[in-house]
Amino acid sequence: VPARSMAAPTRDGDHRHTYPAFPPGPVGEGGGFAETWWGNAWVTALEEGALDAKRLARGRGYAEQGHVDAITVTPGLVLAYVRGSRARPYRVQVRLRTLGEEDWERFLDAAAERPGHIAALLDKEMPESLADCGVPLLPGPGDLAPQCSCPDHGHPCKHVAALCYQTARLLDADPFVLLLLRGRGERELLDALSRRSAARAARAAQEQEPEPVPGVRATDALAARRLPPLPAPLPAPLHPEQPPAYPSVPNGPDSFALDQLASDAAVRAHALLTTGHDEIGALTLWQDAVRLAAARPGSGLTATSRALYTSLATAVGRTPAELARAVAAWRQGGPDGLAVLEDVWDPPAGRFDRARPLLR
Repeated sequence: VPARSMAAPTRDGDHRHTYPAFPPGPVGEGGGFAETWWGNAWVTALEEGALDAKRLARGRGYAEQGHVDAITVTPGLVLAYVRGSRARPYRVQVRLRTLGEEDWERFLDAAAERPGHIAALLDKEMPESLADCGVPLLPGPGDLAPQCSCPDHGHPCKHVAALCYQTARLLDADPFVLLLLRGRGERELLDALSRRSAARAARAAQEQEPEPVPGVRATDALAARRLPPLPAPLPAPLHPEQPPAYPSVPNGPDSFALDQLASDAAVRAHALLTTGHDEIGALTLWQDAVRLAAARPGSGLTATSRALYTSLATAVGRTPAELARAVAAWRQGGPDGLAVLEDVWDPPAGRFDRARPLLR
């Protein structure tokens, strides 16, 4: 039965993280155990400080076979139980020196200097420029201090090697594991970087000279003065210009309808420019819909005009058949023809009533 982790989940916090055991299976590509450059730097520190390559190979096999239990990381310490040849798992720990206050100040200054550094850390990436800021983030050969409860006194034993290999996988997934080992938790670091970035931005804003604001003094703006006459208007064109050619595209708007609307707008604009009046502006929505439909070439409700008639009729709450009748009246007499069609006229009583029997 796998041993339970020494760190209960309820005790985990910003300075203590417990990670579940990795499932068995081969890891790494191209023969390497880690995939990131900082994970490989951890593996290099392990392998270059080892005295026995065979124990490293056995430890890598333990890691690939899933013998390493949940891993607990605290400042300066990584701890786990590793199952070996005996029934009882071994308690394994690897110590790494934490950074002092001066080193952390240099690290925070370097991280806040470039916005890309903070963005990379949030994306779980460790920029090489940040690791080369003069602070020993990554361990070197001999920096990892192992300890195991097994009777093997090798340096390191296979159980320590297995834990170190699995720790490299943790570093691959989250470089904040390395920063926690060096003494600072993720939330603590991000808060410090946020404060430092804000202070840096505030200092930069204070050092930058304010640009002069363009404008005039209020006394000058309100002073009495004679304004120059407006320039003469440009001469009006002799006639409305032709609209551009609208291409027909699948499932796109009707190019003929677009051309008709653009031409109609040009005619109305030309009339306003030359006469100052827009006769169409006094039409009702229904009258304008009839006018647009009547401007379409052809007569009656044909297949080509059905889509336009349907769209216009729907917009004004009428049927296409009613619109077709109104178009016929409009073509005969414009607004007056439409009025004859739709306005009810009841002649007054008098001579017409006396003539009605004669007409019959």
